Amino acid sequence: MIPISDNFYSWKKPIITYWLIGINLAIFCWELKLDVSGQLGNFVNSWGIIPEQTNIAIANAIFYNSAAWIVVFWRLIALPLSLFVHSSFSQILGNLLFLWVFGKTVERILGQQRYLLLYLAAGVFAGMIQIFMEPKLSIPVIGANGAIASILGAYMMKFPKVKIDSILPLIIVFIPVEIPAFLYLFWWFIQQLFYGIGSLNISGGVTNLGYWGQFAGLVTGAALMRMVKR
Repeated sequence: MIPISDNFYSWKKPIITYWLIGINLAIFCWELKLDVSGQLGNFVNSWGIIPEQTNIAIANAIFYNSAAWIVVFWRLIALPLSLFVHSSFSQILGNLLFLWVFGKTVERILGQQRYLLLYLAAGVFAGMIQIFMEPKLSIPVIGANGAIASILGAYMMKFPKVKIDSILPLIIVFIPVEIPAFLYLFWWFIQQLFYGIGSLNISGGVTNLGYWGQFAGLVTGAALMRMVKR
């Protein structure tokens, strides 16, 4: 299932959604350049969340050396930065497609400032959950999956039964259909099984945000939309 549009029209331009898509694409193009030059591994290690390193830095700062808080600070800075780094063509295309279809409507409802805050805060919160759930993970965690999940959660809280114009690909035939929005809540998690397609050559390995982190983002988005509705 490929979402195309929810057919909500407004004179308000989704400026933040445009910027988020543009920044993600620009950084992915930079990743492609680094991939060719063999420097992508260092870039991802610097920008990605590495739970094991983060937990070690926090432990050292608390129990051994207060100077280690500098390392903790940098590892925490990586939480929002990691939202803009992607490991494959399928991951960035999937994330940005969902951001475009569902994000522009959520932005119009929440307003630009609350929408941007939701995107960043939910993404950071999802990363923190990942650090807590997988404290021994030694490879970078990257991708905007948690932030996009929050947008999806907010949308589903407001419009669970809205019909989404979609395309259903069957081998070489593409069938236009209308699919209830809530079904994309399930498809969002299923489609990520295919996010390894078109992977970049990242030395040392990399992983996408786990389902616990994405569930945290989903709940965050739904909770904010519920508060706004009240």
